[in-house]
Amino acid sequence: MNRPTEQAGAADCADVILRLFEYVDNESAPVDRERIHAHLEECGRCLAEYERDLLIKALVRRACACQPAPETLRAQILTRIVTTRVTVVEGGPDRS
Repeated sequence: MNRPTEQAGAADCADVILRLFEYVDNESAPVDRERIHAHLEECGRCLAEYERDLLIKALVRRACACQPAPETLRAQILTRIVTTRVTVVEGGPDRS
């Protein structure tokens, strides 16, 4: 039987640990989600990290449930989300 890291397209532990917060927040692409899920079913160490992240998320949710973010902070975050930055580099590559 192959370990997850030996299978074609399988995720390795470093990749899974790096993407756990995306997975926990259900923000992973479907293909990544499937790979991470398959890895967690076979790797106890990564599964323990996943369960720890779930616990942290639940604790933060519970601790912050009664504390809405100040309106100014909300406005600043939303502004940063919708703002697109464009950087012009002088002497950069010619795209004509």
